[in-house]
Amino acid sequence: MTITKRLVMFSLVFLFCAVTLTGTVQSAAAAPLVLKFAGQNPPEHFATISMNEIAKEVAQKTNNRVQIKVFPANQLGDYSLVYEELIRGTVEMAMISFPSQFDSRMDLIYVQGYTSSYEQVAKVYDPDGWFFKKMDEFNSNLGVKLLGMYLEGMVGIGTVKPMRDPLNPKVDKGVLLRIPNMDVFKTALEGAKFRTISIPFADVYQAMQTGVCDGDTGYSIVAAYTTFGDVIKHWYNFNKNTECLGVMVSDKVWNKLSPEDRKVLQQAVNKQAAQSITNAKANDQKYLDLMKKKGVQVHMYTPKELKPTMDAFAATWSQLDQSKGKELMDEFKKEMKKISDEITK
Repeated sequence: MTITKRLVMFSLVFLFCAVTLTGTVQSAAAAPLVLKFAGQNPPEHFATISMNEIAKEVAQKTNNRVQIKVFPANQLGDYSLVYEELIRGTVEMAMISFPSQFDSRMDLIYVQGYTSSYEQVAKVYDPDGWFFKKMDEFNSNLGVKLLGMYLEGMVGIGTVKPMRDPLNPKVDKGVLLRIPNMDVFKTALEGAKFRTISIPFADVYQAMQTGVCDGDTGYSIVAAYTTFGDVIKHWYNFNKNTECLGVMVSDKVWNKLSPEDRKVLQQAVNKQAAQSITNAKANDQKYLDLMKKKGVQVHMYTPKELKPTMDAFAATWSQLDQSKGKELMDEFKKEMKKISDEITK
């Protein structure tokens, strides 16, 4: 073999080794998958703390293959805008309220009276249960996967003046109550003899100050205290619905993850979603105590005392057949009764 041929062969071998080595180094140093995780609560809120815990666990258990960057306090936009970005895949993850403007059936989460205790919430929002699977179905139709349902707290009613006979669903309460602009609130509350009005949330504090309305409902105990604690004089702890966030991921991102990394992410969310019920119970009690210290008169009730009102709410559920679908509402009533019966055994 001539010297020239040997040099050519040596060069080809060297080039092959160099390409192979470079490819290996590039593969080993592959950039991590970085996911933006949008939240709507302040950095110190326990929901944001849970978001950070999810990010930490996922990074650890994927050896930093998947890194999650948390953006609290609506930094990436309000929940409606964030949800649009989830559909597009430009925001990868979120822990936000369910935006019913994309599918009115998502209002199912806000139906009044289907769950009134933390024990019941745990059963209703179980990832293997009917309710969770339905909410996941609604989101999946829009290109978003529901990973978990995160309880912020139970919802009651705050007013600037006392209500008349609050536990009697056949008596007008003597107050004009501001509600979110949703039929699930309007039909149920008016069915239990509450007079209602819809006012943008940003205007509610001033509306109660000036007498445009006499009270508000639709927000957790924590939110009621932090937002309206200086104006409300009474808190009626009805526990008539929940403030619940969805932990969601864009399908476009979920489909990129390996089965192993999907499992890690799902387990991290499951842990925080389950813990949220314990956290919510503790925080609800903490802020009820803070209300009392502030001078708000807190009215507490037993499930037995609340039953006539809950029954009055349930009696209005059929009015949602047109907006949510009769088949869905029939299933809902059947499944919620089953859980209620299990709890009361």
